Amino acid sequence: MVAGSGKARNMRADRLLSILLLLQIHRRMTARELARRLEVSERTIHRDMEALSMAGVPVTAERGAGGGWMLVDGYRTNLTGLNEAEIQALFLTQPSRLLADLSLDKASEAGLIKLLASLPAASRRDAEYARQRIYIDVTGWNRAEEAVPHLHRLQEAIWQERKLYLTYQRGGDCRVERLVDPLGLVAKGSVWYLVAAVEGGIRSYRVSRVQGVELTDQPCVRPQDFDLARFWEESSAHFKANFPKYFATLRADPAILPRLPYAGRFARVLHVGPPDAEGWVRISMQFQMEDEACEYVVSFGPQVEVVEPVALREKVIEFAQSVVAFYHRRLYTALRK
Repeated sequence: MVAGSGKARNMRADRLLSILLLLQIHRRMTARELARRLEVSERTIHRDMEALSMAGVPVTAERGAGGGWMLVDGYRTNLTGLNEAEIQALFLTQPSRLLADLSLDKASEAGLIKLLASLPAASRRDAEYARQRIYIDVTGWNRAEEAVPHLHRLQEAIWQERKLYLTYQRGGDCRVERLVDPLGLVAKGSVWYLVAAVEGGIRSYRVSRVQGVELTDQPCVRPQDFDLARFWEESSAHFKANFPKYFATLRADPAILPRLPYAGRFARVLHVGPPDAEGWVRISMQFQMEDEACEYVVSFGPQVEVVEPVALREKVIEFAQSVVAFYHRRLYTALRK
């Protein structure tokens, strides 16, 4: 009970320090913003503010639009000591490929060296411990390298908070031009996206499809309370939820079950039933499109059978017949020569 109480006190102390540092950095933050950042309730934030005030920390609150919690002008805390977990998190291997894209790889290494030099010997051991045990690789096995010649120009527009004219390859030969407010860059794996405000909304543009960038002298208009990480998380969830869905029921030789989840990029196994009289299992699966499901089934040959829908079963048969006919024609042509 005592140990648990001590842990709770330490957690609260860390949270109070985090509040102080966040207010120093952002100058003013609402209780809602603090609660989201620290993953607690707004009620907890209000209790923490009372605790800080009772401890003599000059925190004040302004009500109304644009209000929030703040420290009185000139107040700063030097309680910036890092605990073991924080040191290990800071010194985990950085995604060097992405930092190199932004020309920040050398600056990152130099910054880490300076931070490492400022730590006590025991803390330096914690940092090295993390770097030698966890490595972060953001690239996929089959991901092709994408050319992003305009990334630095986009980065410049974001740092300088200037509007820019964007020429974008939407698809095929379709090019569009837009005047956008650049809000941020997001790396999804090793693929870069520009997040920008345009025509009253916020959209994402794949940087490899950007054909031209022209900075303007107009200042960028950033939506109030815009948070890049929150936007990307919500946008990604919406994108996944609206993927096309095509469902199919298959019968399969149990010997291939371990391969099923990896044979198709968007194939998803929903349910695997018990073996039937022949020892095969019935499987419910989700794909994006019928053509994708057909190619998936054909890739397993006679080890997978389509149960339903009937249209998919007929499509697989037609596809298989076309393959047989193709090789018959090739064989006939070769024999005639």
